[in-house]
Amino acid sequence: MIDLHSHILAGIDDGAKSLSESIAMAQQSLESGVSYMVCTPHIHQGVFNNKLETIKPVFDVLVAEMKKISLPLKLAYSCEVRLCPEVLQWVTDIQLPYLGQWDRKALLLLELPHSHVPPGAENLIKWLLKNRIQPVIPHPERNRDIIADYRKAEFLKKLGCLFQITAGAFTGRFSDKVAATAHRLLKDGYIDYIASDMHSLNRRPNDMGEAFKVIEKTEGKGTAMKLTTDVPALITKNTRWFSE
Repeated sequence: MIDLHSHILAGIDDGAKSLSESIAMAQQSLESGVSYMVCTPHIHQGVFNNKLETIKPVFDVLVAEMKKISLPLKLAYSCEVRLCPEVLQWVTDIQLPYLGQWDRKALLLLELPHSHVPPGAENLIKWLLKNRIQPVIPHPERNRDIIADYRKAEFLKKLGCLFQITAGAFTGRFSDKVAATAHRLLKDGYIDYIASDMHSLNRRPNDMGEAFKVIEKTEGKGTAMKLTTDVPALITKNTRWFSE
């Protein structure tokens, strides 16, 4: 499987705290059935002020360590950027590492606040699409606005967003309401791919393997393969993978 959302880079957001924890998380991901992983640390203005210059050195250290111990997980890096007005300038200044490509557009993991869908989201999404950047909304199933009013999800899809669901939403990692929203999005065909969004070994591990089993049981192996392997492979077909 190909995991397009993880927080295993050490010490730069709310994910891994140390290099040893990064290595343990990589090992657990392999055991979950993941062979390729994109590291996507937060870029959250005023909270996690990451940029290319802070992400790449930490990524290089992890790659070097994994090569040293012959850990066969293939890695690439991108980011998960929180929706804010500064995104326009970051895009203009070429400061954001993109996730891959979709329909000849650069793919950007664009995080909404967990509490709501901000009023300015529509304008930013339209601007991104106009500038040939495809927004992917991670974990919409955990957004409280969408949980309360499913029409918000329909609205974002009609705007042209892709949806990435967290694997743990299908494995009981979150609330029953989150699980119900994830399954509804799955039934409606709104999910473009599934990723781990792993942050730690215990509280937020890599649930890709277990999520695959749940989706295979409810929707069939073809759908499970599409959401965990086929679509991510299409997105990353031009990605340079490290630790190979």
